[in-house]
Amino acid sequence: MKISVTRKLLDKPYLLWSALFTVVPLVMVAYYALTDKSGAFSLTSVAQIPSYFSTILLSIIYGLAATVICIIMGYPFAYILSKYTKRTQRTIVLLVMLPMWMNFLIRTYSLMTILGDTGVINSILSFLHINPVHMINTPGAVILGMVYNFLPYMILPIYSVLSKIDVSLIEAAQDLGSNRYNSFKRVVIPLSVPGLLSGITMVFVPCVSTFYITQKLGGGQIVLIGDVIESQFQSANNYNLGAALSFVLMILIFICLAVINHFDEDKDGEGGMVI
Repeated sequence: MKISVTRKLLDKPYLLWSALFTVVPLVMVAYYALTDKSGAFSLTSVAQIPSYFSTILLSIIYGLAATVICIIMGYPFAYILSKYTKRTQRTIVLLVMLPMWMNFLIRTYSLMTILGDTGVINSILSFLHINPVHMINTPGAVILGMVYNFLPYMILPIYSVLSKIDVSLIEAAQDLGSNRYNSFKRVVIPLSVPGLLSGITMVFVPCVSTFYITQKLGGGQIVLIGDVIESQFQSANNYNLGAALSFVLMILIFICLAVINHFDEDKDGEGGMVI
């Protein structure tokens, strides 16, 4: 009984934190989305959402592109990393996390310096008497910025799952006649699905909602839904439309999470697939 009471008391600060910083902001977004500037109920802001469908679609495309690239780069890296000794793994994981210790703005500014027309890369090309390449303020620069900033969020959850796979399962598959490719396909990949799904969530969601990367690496020429929302709150001073678009973005994120959880549950149902 005492333990139960203690646990309930310990839960209260976390419940309060969730209410203040999760529930209350969601309620405020819903309030502004369904009212006008006078505070009266209005669907005017909601009615303007269809005019931004192309921007939302573009945001999804950029987010998917960055996520796919992170999977292509992150999964092999995490797999190779899981094969090293524990000491080496800790060192490499530290190096992967090291850029995350720097401020997000500083990391993005560093890419501006590297990709600029007079930046590091073009300076090297000029030194080698090679024509400079225009990289900044392009779609490729924006996607590169997303990949650079969010790649660790793909690597770490995949590595976390791969490093915990029981080696005896792979050995058993090989004893039963599977070669390395079939063992990887039928054992490693299914067991790594939870980490892969976590990585997709942690990369796709911030990529869709980002705005600073597009502003600095896209030069304002590429406008995603995050840019529109930021401009409504900062320059246009239209909190109602900004909240309505934010509400749509939250619904999109919830749909993404629901789809990922659905696939995760399917894997759970297969038995023995998820650690």
